Amino acid sequence: MPELHFSITWPDGATATCYSPSTIVRDHFTQGAVYPMPEFLARSRSALTAASDRIQRKYGTPCSLALAQLARIEATAARYDATANVIFGSFKE
Repeated sequence: MPELHFSITWPDGATATCYSPSTIVRDHFTQGAVYPMPEFLARSRSALTAASDRIQRKYGTPCSLALAQLARIEATAARYDATANVIFGSFKE
């Protein structure tokens, strides 16, 4: 499966490069979009869970890298106010 990296900018201006084992992330985010924190988290959960599920269907086990990426996103998001926004940067294959 083609993997994908994507960039985000947190509310304090810190940037992060994130990983997905599948391009399905493209179905959940728009480059350059600004997402309220709750929406960003919901989209992240949906995208990375779907990516992990694709790996499980193909190889018989969930993708630990996708689930770890989701855990990092959720841990970082917990440091910010729920009314803050996240900027979705770009996709890199």
